[in-house]
Amino acid sequence: MQTLVAPDTRVNGTGPALDVHDLRYCYPDGTEALRGINIRIASGEKVALVGPNGAGKSTLLLHLNGVLRCTDGAVRIGGDPVNDTTVRTIRARVGMVFQDPDDQLFSPTVFDDVAFGPLHMGLPEGEVYQRVSWALEQVGMSGFEQRMPHHLSIGQRKRVSLATVLSMQPSILALDEPSAGLDPRARRSLVALLQELPQAMLVSTHDMRLVQEVFPRMVILAEGKIAADGPSADLLTDSALLERYGLERP
Repeated sequence: MQTLVAPDTRVNGTGPALDVHDLRYCYPDGTEALRGINIRIASGEKVALVGPNGAGKSTLLLHLNGVLRCTDGAVRIGGDPVNDTTVRTIRARVGMVFQDPDDQLFSPTVFDDVAFGPLHMGLPEGEVYQRVSWALEQVGMSGFEQRMPHHLSIGQRKRVSLATVLSMQPSILALDEPSAGLDPRARRSLVALLQELPQAMLVSTHDMRLVQEVFPRMVILAEGKIAADGPSADLLTDSALLERYGLERP
């Protein structure tokens, strides 16, 4: 397997890959979705984001590349704030993968979907082809370049969705429920892939076994606030804590 991430795509400096400070967000109807979130993630660190439905997990992820903008507080990627000036650069550095791959795949072929980001980065044609080939190899989808995405299985479409962001060689991956809807074989492949990828990750999931297998650190979000943040090995054995927030012990 090729090197997963080119050296120049890693976060520069000694600061965290992601730094969220006192993040607050209200939806237009006045609903307070995030209420003072503070979280730092180091380069290469894998963090699971868990909690009940409506806790604010997806809302938090959408702030990482500027899809949503904070009402108050700040989000920094590799030391750079997410704002109107930086958002285009930030979106090349934060790979967002949605729960439903059909929200992400819209081109006639797999190649076109995976090439979309590099093309819009203005990369030369030769490098675009190289990145597409590399990204599909990482997710085990080499040879599917000319297939129609919507003729693939859900597991295959999720892999192609991940390839669409890997082709931009991001320093951070933000994944929303990556194991949802996968059969056991596809889920095992996903676990192996996430274990191998070197990027920093913040991954929203209800799959507590996935947390145990892949993520050394776990953050519990509830009612827009961080209820717990610590080693997964410790939090996953705290039955009272898990029950309090409606989480199953793996």
